Parts: sequence; structure tokens; C-alpha cells
Amino acid sequence: MTRLSQFTLRNFLIVTHDALATAFALLASFYLRFEGGLLTERLPLLLSILPWFVLFSVIVCYLFNLTTAKWRFTSLPDALNILRVSAVLTLTLVVLDYTFIFIAPASHFHVLFGRVTIVLFFFLEGFALSALRLGYRYFRYSRTRHHARTDNAAPALLVGRTADAEVVLRGIENGAIKRLWPVGVLSPSAADRGQMIRSIPVVGGVDDIEAVIRDFEARERPIKRVVMTPSAFEPDAHPDSVLMRAKRLGVMVSRLPSLESGDAPRLTNVAVEDLLLRPSEKIDYARLETLVKGKSVIVTGGGGSIGAEICDRAATFGAARLLVIENSEPALYAVTEALSVRDTGAEIEGRIADIRDRERITRLMKEFKPDIVFHAAALKHVPILERDWSEGVKTNIFGSVNVADAALAAGASAMVMISTDKAIEPVSMLGLTKRFAEMYCQALDHDLMAQASGKPHMRLISVRFGNVLASNGSVVPKFKAQIEAGGPITVTHPDMVRYFMTIREACDLVITAATHAMTPARPDVSVYVLNMGQPVKIVDLAERMIRLSGLQPGVDIEIVFSGMRPGERLNEILFASEEPTIEIGVAGIMAAKPNQPPMSMLRTWLSTLDGAVVSNDRAIIMNVLRNAVPEFGSVE
Repeated sequence: MTRLSQFTLRNFLIVTHDALATAFALLASFYLRFEGGLLTERLPLLLSILPWFVLFSVIVCYLFNLTTAKWRFTSLPDALNILRVSAVLTLTLVVLDYTFIFIAPASHFHVLFGRVTIVLFFFLEGFALSALRLGYRYFRYSRTRHHARTDNAAPALLVGRTADAEVVLRGIENGAIKRLWPVGVLSPSAADRGQMIRSIPVVGGVDDIEAVIRDFEARERPIKRVVMTPSAFEPDAHPDSVLMRAKRLGVMVSRLPSLESGDAPRLTNVAVEDLLLRPSEKIDYARLETLVKGKSVIVTGGGGSIGAEICDRAATFGAARLLVIENSEPALYAVTEALSVRDTGAEIEGRIADIRDRERITRLMKEFKPDIVFHAAALKHVPILERDWSEGVKTNIFGSVNVADAALAAGASAMVMISTDKAIEPVSMLGLTKRFAEMYCQALDHDLMAQASGKPHMRLISVRFGNVLASNGSVVPKFKAQIEAGGPITVTHPDMVRYFMTIREACDLVITAATHAMTPARPDVSVYVLNMGQPVKIVDLAERMIRLSGLQPGVDIEIVFSGMRPGERLNEILFASEEPTIEIGVAGIMAAKPNQPPMSMLRTWLSTLDGAVVSNDRAIIMNVLRNAVPEFGSVE
């Protein structure tokens, strides 16, 4: 649909205004420059040119987006467009003047406009086009400030650099952020101190928060809210200290998330994900939309924390159809209801199914005919799988085989399996079963690539995650519950470290990996890992969560060490020694070349595993898995 077909009454009113503004500027410049006989001689010719010049000005205004720009948000880019329009129309008058010399050489006056008239027109045109726009902008700005001050708006401190603070202030001025009125800014940058940002003073540094809050309270202007902008979460800004001090003083703390895809500014609660020691990876969202838009997508395990977020991302990026496969009825209901409320335009369907049921999974996929399959269904809790090892084999190995084979039979273009960093040189049943599933997908991908001989074919890839903050079963919900109970927080070992990522990052990695895998010029890789920076000590995460609650570690909440559990190790690794890494040119993403046995050997092992699972013979299962994954450490 073109911009012209979307014109509203407001756009036509703007066209009328700009046409009248141009006519006024041209006539006024004439009347200011000429008088008496000089004006009388030129006026008939001017009036004959005026309608065509005004029509031309309307076209120029449209081309420079003045006709479609909302006056409520008039800003510097609009002012520059007004200058461009004025310059183009002024140059047009110059051309008309020189044209008049050639077409009317016998005229008793040499030029129609003259240099003084043209210069006057440039300034008058700029004034005429901008005066009402700026006046309306100021009116809306003043009204918003008035409402913010009178509608029980909470006096607030903004924490972060002035560039971030300006985003919040603009959000308040245009009505996107309500019931909030900043009275000061605390900036981590010394260069910002003593400055003003949109009439709001920078009242100190981040470390001055307690003194500033008490000062406002002494002046009977108590601070009700602290808003942390993205720059307030940089390590140098000491976000833990800000949170602890603000909550100790009884002040509500909110944050302004980084904006994505032009979203309007919005305030959210501060979460533990905000306290990662590294900034979140920047994702190319246009690339993700290109992969998913208009496609049919299946997500297994769609009711889990990772699966549900993948469903949300697929719908957000424009999937035409989405099938959620989940074996938990409450989880399936929750995710499909949440997706339907969002009204993204995707056709949402949910089915109860267990990935162990090969016939049902195959039938569902053949009926749905997916373009892309995201396989997130799995058993993932290390201590549980150490005890119920056979269930891990059934779900993580045979379930993944069922999904991969069904996706191939249904004609999918790609299948992405969610794996784990615990699959590398595994020491647990979780890691071992996930590594076996990776090898099956790698072997199937290798065989399909060999058969295709360079032609398009289905891709099967694995994406390895570190620990996902706030996902189901992660340490975050556990620590939150222990803090709410008054402690203590239990940590297995003081030197335990893990890589961490947010749920959003994890799911964006899944889709980003699929975009790379389906690129024709891709290298031969089938395992992708997010660059998660430096690992985080679990005890440090526990201390951050205690401070996030406004308490002090070791004083209000104790931390005790319970000892390592079966299948755990102190440090996780991302690539095995036999997996050479590859630079793929995608920011924040690493990859490795495939390293797997031939499919014939994997099928032999699968046949033996199937019989051993039926007879519940742990010895045979462990022998097969050790042969398949020789780097496997003992879990006995």
C-alpha cells in the first residue's frame, strides 16, 4: 500500500497549511521588496505563476516527508526537512528568474523576483512552514508537563547517562510514559554533572543516590521512584549498589529496557537478567524476520520457558502459522492463550503430544507441513536424570530422533535442536543424552548434504545454551524462593561457575543460527553457541539477587554451601577438543565443524539402546553410550 493511499483528513489539512504557507511567503516577500509601480508591473505575472508554484511546493513537501510527519513529534529532522524544502523552492525561484530573462527579453523589467525577494522568500518560507508546527509541538509539550505534574505523577530520579535520560523524558512528553515526573538525573559520567537535560538538572553521580533522595525529602519533595536506564546497568555504574540503596530507602525501582525495532519507551520491573556482567548481544532482527515471516513453524516443548519464548518470537517476526506441541495440558493452554491475546496475525494451533510417540509426532508434522521445526522438548534437570536415567534416554535421545525423522518426512527446510553446554565432554546423563541427539542430527545433516550434491536440502543444526536465567528449574526461581523464606541460600560449591544468558537471548540465538544454517554460502557447521562472555560464579549471582531484594548478603540472608550433586562439574565448556571452531561472521555467535560417527553406526547403537530400555538394562545402555561418546566421564 502506498503512502498516498493511506492519506487521512489530517494529511490533507497539512497539505492545505503548507500550500497556504508557501503562498504567504511568496506574496509577503514580494510586498516587502516591491512597492508602487514596481509591484503593479510584476503582480499579474506573479499571480499567474503562483498556483503552479504552490502545487509544485506541495509535491516537494511530500517528497521531504513534511506532509506525513506528525506535528506532535516535530523535532530536529523535521526542521532539517523544512530547510531542505525552503532551499529547493528558493532554487526554483532562481531558475524561474533566469528563465524569465530568456523568454521575455523585451520586457521593461529585467527580472521577476530579484535576489532580495528570493532571499526574503527563503526565510519567510522557513518561518511559515515551522511556526505552527513548533507552536503545536510546544502546546502538546506544555499540556503533557501540566498533566504529569497534576495527575499524581510520581517524582522520580533518572539513573544513567543524559542520552538515556532524554529517551525517558521524550517518552513522558509524548505520553508513552505516564504518571512519572523526573526531578533530577544521576549520571555515572562526570561530564554530565551540573548540566541540564530538557530542563531537568543532573543533580549528582550514581553514588550520590542516598544523599539526593534525603535532600529532596528534607525539601518536602520526596522521591517516589528511581528509573534505571540501560547505561545504569553497566558494571562501572554499580547497579547492585543503586538497587540496594533505593530499596533500603523504600523507593520503587523501575528500568527502561533497550529499545527494539522502534518500540515505544516503557518502564518495567528490574529483573536479575539486568545484572549480567556483560551487555546483551545485539541481534539483527531484520535477519530473523526474513527467516520466519510468512512461514509455517512448529515448536516442540512450546509450553516450557524456552519453547514459549521461541513461539512468541516466531509470532512476532511474522510466522503465518504456528503449531505448538506440548505434553503438558496446562502449559499448552497457557502459551496458546498468551499468543492469541497478542493478535500477531499468525494462525496459532496447539496439540498435546509426547515426542516419544513416534507415530503421533510423524502424523502431526505431515498434516501441518512445517517450513521450520524448533525442537525444545527435553528433560533437562541434572540430578533428576542421574536418578531416572532411562527417562532421559527415552526423551532426549529417542524423542529427538523422532522429531528429526518426522521433520524430514514432512518436508521441512530446517530443524533446530536446543542443546546444552553440558553436552561437551559430558559428565552427566543430561549431557550424554543431549550429545547423542546432537550426533544423530549431525549425521543426518551430513547424509542429506551428500545426497543433495549442492541442491537445496533440509538442514539439521544444534544450538548449545549455557544456563538460562529465570527459566523453569534454573537457580533464579530457587534463590528467589529461598530469599522470600528468609534464607539461607544454598549454593553447591563456592567455586562453581556457569555461563549465563537471558531467555530472550537464548531464543534469538536459536533463530539466528537457523538463518545462518540456511544461507547457501554457509560453511560446513551444525553446532552454534552464543558468545556468553565470561562465566559467572554462582555465589556472585546469589549475592546479586540478595541485593536486588534490598538486603545484604551475610547480614540479612546467609549463603551456605551444600556440596556438588551427582553429574555436576565446577566449570562448563562450550566446545570439545575435537571440535574446531569456525568464525561465521555473525556477531555474538560461534560455531564448530560437525564431529560424529556415521549414521549406520548410530542406528546400530539406537537399536541396542531400544532393547536395553525395554529390559531396563542400565549396564548395556551405559556401555553403548560410552562407546558412542568416548569422552564421557563417569556418572556412576
